[in-house]
Amino acid sequence: MTQFIGLLTSNGYVQAIMGYAVLLILIGWFVGGRVKNSSGFFVAGRRLSAGLLFTTLIAANIGAGSTVGVAAIAYRSGVSAWWWIGSAGIGSMILAFLVGPRIWRIACRHNLYTLGDYLDRRYSRTFRGLFSGMMAVGTLALFSGQLLGIAWILEVVAEVPKEAGVIVGAVVTTLYFMAGGLLSAAIVNLVEVVVILAGFLVALPCVWSFMGGWSGLVEKVSQNLAGADAGVLPDYFSMGGIGTTVIIGYLVMLVPSFFISPGLIGKVFGARDERAIKVGTAVNGVVQLFFAIIPVVIGMAAFACFPDLSRPDLALPTAMKEMMPFGIATLALAAIFAAEVSTADAVLYMLATSVSNDLYRTFLNPAIEDRALLGMTRVVTLASGLLGIIFALFLDSIISALTIFYSLMSVSLAAPLVFGLFTRRASNAGALLSSVCGVVLTLFCTFYRAAPSVNLLVGKLDTATHLVDFGFTKLNATTCGILLAFVVMALSLVLPPPKNQEAEFSELKSKA
Repeated sequence: MTQFIGLLTSNGYVQAIMGYAVLLILIGWFVGGRVKNSSGFFVAGRRLSAGLLFTTLIAANIGAGSTVGVAAIAYRSGVSAWWWIGSAGIGSMILAFLVGPRIWRIACRHNLYTLGDYLDRRYSRTFRGLFSGMMAVGTLALFSGQLLGIAWILEVVAEVPKEAGVIVGAVVTTLYFMAGGLLSAAIVNLVEVVVILAGFLVALPCVWSFMGGWSGLVEKVSQNLAGADAGVLPDYFSMGGIGTTVIIGYLVMLVPSFFISPGLIGKVFGARDERAIKVGTAVNGVVQLFFAIIPVVIGMAAFACFPDLSRPDLALPTAMKEMMPFGIATLALAAIFAAEVSTADAVLYMLATSVSNDLYRTFLNPAIEDRALLGMTRVVTLASGLLGIIFALFLDSIISALTIFYSLMSVSLAAPLVFGLFTRRASNAGALLSSVCGVVLTLFCTFYRAAPSVNLLVGKLDTATHLVDFGFTKLNATTCGILLAFVVMALSLVLPPPKNQEAEFSELKSKA
């Protein structure tokens, strides 16, 4: 901490980022003063316009994975790293036009605050508890990953120790979100999005000029890969270079994640009308698809100039520090800091609402008063920030943290949510069985080591690579788990539908 204080008095990067951090906290607390009840904290009083919904969604979706993580993938694998953010953009379009408007109507009709509220109503309290408990663990890993992204950026660019970087990220995010929940986050995100887009749009031309354009990038990458296998260079500049198995894995894991995420659906619950959902969420998806190009190019440029980095996660901060003038590097640093913090607040939203509303109020204290629930949620937010710091100090990489979260969420929820929204025959038994079967298969394929290979009736598991060979293609553990969950959920449709769903679906159909 003494070293950090010294940097604060002498390092221009640290001074700039701390000034920006204080601004975010002040805005959050100013807005938070207007939040007097749990509705304001959880769903912003359901008054988010298309513009505010867009900014709070894009701020949540451009985070450590979409910046530091994707640049790291591009550093190793080239152009095909686009598929990480591209998959997220596709999922956002599904949220905009299919899932979002439909689940928002249900939320408004029954005054639902969280995805857990919906799962309780659609299936059962048991399913809600199972999912919420699992999400609490996965979300904590995700939050820690965001803090790790902040720490690495500050460490490489501004020489801030990792521990201090983690603490700075946690303090900023926790303080402004704790003040006003979704409403504070939405207003702060507006400022963050401006900084994020401005920073990256200015950084890209600097990197491009430093490299000498596309021809310079190709030339330097070719030199670095001169001793590699003949097929490596074409793959590096191919959209399929990362491999079909990995691309399918991204699509199956990430596309559902971005239309079933409790954090994103919670933000959709805060929309003031269906038009706001369609416009705000769709524009967010389009921006993701185009933004995906920027960290990919920066990651490739980092490999071209610095092929011997100790770890790929250092690609983005190294490019910022070495390829840009101080003024632009400072703006880029603020942009990445904003990206990580804005996603971290979305994760805190998921974690705080899951613990306080979906677990505490549902199972431990159903009679809790509204103001007490608001206070409880703020306490949970503070505790989550502290736990995030502890977890971040032990994580190895950002992508590993994100993979834990996205795998748990997609495998357990994708099938029940999709079937639950679009067919009345989806049952609680089917939802529970599909989630359990999907998670068990995913864990088995990931951790089983007793034999080099295992026959799984329709494919053979290679326990060294965690891939299942179906003869015509190989799929990773998460993909297999999601596919099994959908198959089990489809087979469960032979069971009788819940009695309360007939009227629900008739009303939805009449208002669609």
